[in-house]
Amino acid sequence: MPLHDRIIPYLETAGLFHLARLNSQWFWVDEPLLSAFIERWRPETHTFHMPFGECTITLQDVAYQLGLSIDGAPVSGCLTEFENLMEHGRPAWVWFRELFADASDETVRIYARAYILMLLSSQLFADKNANRVHLRWLPYLASLDDLGRYSWGSAALAWLYRYLCRGTNRNVVNLAGPLQF
Repeated sequence: MPLHDRIIPYLETAGLFHLARLNSQWFWVDEPLLSAFIERWRPETHTFHMPFGECTITLQDVAYQLGLSIDGAPVSGCLTEFENLMEHGRPAWVWFRELFADASDETVRIYARAYILMLLSSQLFADKNANRVHLRWLPYLASLDDLGRYSWGSAALAWLYRYLCRGTNRNVVNLAGPLQF
């Protein structure tokens, strides 16, 4: 998705502008290098065991490389919490439509929501298929003004650790997560 100048203030408020700028530069993943790192990953300590000692990806690395906040409210949630946020038991598709399509006088905010959803689902919290968007991100998009209070960096690092740990399973053939780290 192209980055339009009119959505930049929303991305800055959300603390995701630097990530959006990086999104315009595609990262090429060196698969043999990534595979070598996976072989050295130890799930029990969340570290890479290298010939010179142990190392890991830290929150400071996340903040520096992607410009994400590592302080703030935790990014968490599951579908049950999502359902609690919906008023009067509305189905998820109704809320989705309201967030993205029914506010014709707020086209820019709608586009900003869609762009942020794309960033979250493709850059920070990608799954192995890289073609799905989880409903857990919708509650965060309901209030664009509140997006900046969350610790996106902490959540991205936890997501990466989760997929690195899964990657150590010999039956796993694909890896997901913010691999630009």
